[in-house]
Amino acid sequence: MLRWAILFLIIAIVAAIFGFGGVAAVATEAARILFFIFLVLFIVALVMGRRTPPLE
Repeated sequence: MLRWAILFLIIAIVAAIFGFGGVAAVATEAARILFFIFLVLFIVALVMGRRTPPLE
């Protein structure tokens, strides 16, 4: 998912360079949304991974 965020960020930068304002805005927003989803899932994985196994 982080790769998708980086891809949309690169698309936004290229579109901004060539002057496609609408495409750049949409790609930037998609990159931002995907990045925050990735960040939340990463934090959840960190918290869940730190649990200790139950003692028998």
